[in-house]
Amino acid sequence: PDVIIEAQFDDNDAEHGQDHLQDMLTDDIKKLSLDTGEKGETKQDDGPKINDPRLLPDEFLQRTAKVVYISEKKHSRAATGFIKLLADRNSELFKRCAMFSPVDHRVPRVYVPLADCPPDFVTKPEAYSQMLFICRIVDWKEDSNFASGQLCKSLGQAGEIEPESEGILMEYGVDFSDFSPEVLECLPQNLPWVISPGELAKRRDLR
Repeated sequence: PDVIIEAQFDDNDAEHGQDHLQDMLTDDIKKLSLDTGEKGETKQDDGPKINDPRLLPDEFLQRTAKVVYISEKKHSRAATGFIKLLADRNSELFKRCAMFSPVDHRVPRVYVPLADCPPDFVTKPEAYSQMLFICRIVDWKEDSNFASGQLCKSLGQAGEIEPESEGILMEYGVDFSDFSPEVLECLPQNLPWVISPGELAKRRDLR
């Protein structure tokens, strides 16, 4: 549609002396001109005139909604990024928190406690400017632009393969820890191990 007009009417409006709002909205709609033709030309609309938006068919209405509850959290709430000091050095927050800037710009910036940062971070912040960290978001207030989180660990220098790979795996919740002894016991213990002729006979060889 060229124009979407959202309006809400309350049945109690008339009790508060606001029953003229519908007429005002209708008059404003009539003043809108969607004509893109030559100057002086007007378009004739022979269709039915409906002044009350509540009487329009569903196909002409724009449905709206809002999130009221999160039933299941899918994201790991973990992100890779960099830490830096807050800009306002005179604030109380500067004494307690640092700013975590995620690499993924879809993730909000996060306040992390200075206690989670390296001991010499406040005195030598430039030493960690290219160091990758993992942060996990624990809260995000509705009235705040920044989330709150905890600094989990230092991954290493940005741009190197191992820190970058570990960060991606942690962001997506992939368990890359070593296999437990119980799992390793399921593997053949007599080495070197080869596939038996019986297994080869009943399987398709895709090697």
